[in-house]
Amino acid sequence: MAGLHIYFSDYFGIDQDIVESYGAVNISLINDIPLFVDPFLLFNSEKEEYQKIHNEIIRYLLFLQEQAEKSEILSSGMMSSWYIFSEIKQTWLGFSLDGNGGRGLGKDFALNLHKGLKTIFSDFGKETVTKSSHLEKLCLISPLVGRDKISDFTTNLAKKYILEYNQNFANEYLDEYQCKKFNVPKVEFNYNTHTWMAREYLLPCYDGDYILLTPRDMLTRDETFINRNDMIGSLQSIAPSIEDAGLRFQLNQYLTDILPKKKKEMSKTDKERAATSLIQSNPEIIDYYIKYKEENQEQASSISKQVVEEVKILFNTQLQELTQLLYEKTDFYKETPSSYDEAYKRVQYLKAVIEDMDGYRIFYLNGKPIKRESDLQIMYRLVWYASEFDVNREVNNGRGPADYKVSKGSRNSSLIEFKLASNTKLKKNIQNQVEIYKKANFTDRAIKVILFFTDQELEKVNAVLNELELSGCKDIVLIDARDNKLSASNI
Repeated sequence: MAGLHIYFSDYFGIDQDIVESYGAVNISLINDIPLFVDPFLLFNSEKEEYQKIHNEIIRYLLFLQEQAEKSEILSSGMMSSWYIFSEIKQTWLGFSLDGNGGRGLGKDFALNLHKGLKTIFSDFGKETVTKSSHLEKLCLISPLVGRDKISDFTTNLAKKYILEYNQNFANEYLDEYQCKKFNVPKVEFNYNTHTWMAREYLLPCYDGDYILLTPRDMLTRDETFINRNDMIGSLQSIAPSIEDAGLRFQLNQYLTDILPKKKKEMSKTDKERAATSLIQSNPEIIDYYIKYKEENQEQASSISKQVVEEVKILFNTQLQELTQLLYEKTDFYKETPSSYDEAYKRVQYLKAVIEDMDGYRIFYLNGKPIKRESDLQIMYRLVWYASEFDVNREVNNGRGPADYKVSKGSRNSSLIEFKLASNTKLKKNIQNQVEIYKKANFTDRAIKVILFFTDQELEKVNAVLNELELSGCKDIVLIDARDNKLSASNI
């Protein structure tokens, strides 16, 4: 597929096996891939250089804790100099739904960390229950700090290693014209002057910016190994390991008395609120949870390998199969003058490939249909890379987001929304959203694509469309991804 580029290996003209044998993920340079750096994988690694990174993270947090003890209030100067970090967008990893831009570590993260250093991190570096200190403590007490924030912080503290890792790759595998020297800010902290220092590196260069490959054994997909939801779900497993009799009694009483009595009337939110209250009044539970995770640390690497491999299969191997089919069997990558025609024809090509050319297999992972609409949307964004039309993800012009806006100028635009038939809010979405999107984005055409995997899902969608008197509507495209197709040779 000459001229069609999605991945790092495509843009730099090297075999993807080189990237993988180097130990890195072959990232897309069109859209972020949903992977995150997990600090527990650094702690648990047998690699000395990873353990060094983890120790540096702890050292920096101890420095911040020392400064927090000296200053009750987090000044804007302290926040800007020591707490706030930009997202390292050049890794092309994370939550971004269009391109590789992210929010980074802003004011809310800084305030939560500063507060945490005086509360849940008060014994940081002097733990008696756990083997080591762990940054993830912050996400255990605050629902506002999730995997993306922990990953961003870890990546920033691992920046020196990642930059050297990429400089070595550039020197070994890339030509001189593919690289450029960049002066990168906030690479290394000087504990004598209390300032972050910049460093210069020769790095892979694309579109005027540097690109960073990340070692796959640092990465996870869903949650970090130590995470808030897992802690709340693991309270029963934690209880036997708690040495303090009073604390163990309170936790057991919560498990055997409070929850069962209110089980029927308590919502999931209420249950989490009750668990949070218990943990906030007994923060030692956090240490026992971390100890429990440390004792089961061998799971971290195996989980990481599995989910990173799944991302590779879905967004590399299977997506390449889809683009190959679209390129060879359809006119998917040819231009048409109207944004609506462009969007509609490409959806029809996608439908034909999925339904008639065994393309449906691409949307199965380990024999099961994909569950995340975001996966479907990212895959569609990645195959739509060879168009002169603007394709923007999650457009929100004031009245709700649409998955994509395809445009060429302000008045030649159309909206596309992708849904899985399994979505529990499908009916409400069809009923309310598309018209809102049209008005907000000044376009008179919108296409809704619904992917279904079972007979039951097809029946559900047809029932919804009949009820809303939308059966046969051209702008609602159903794509059959059921695993019941006859092979082409048997038709």
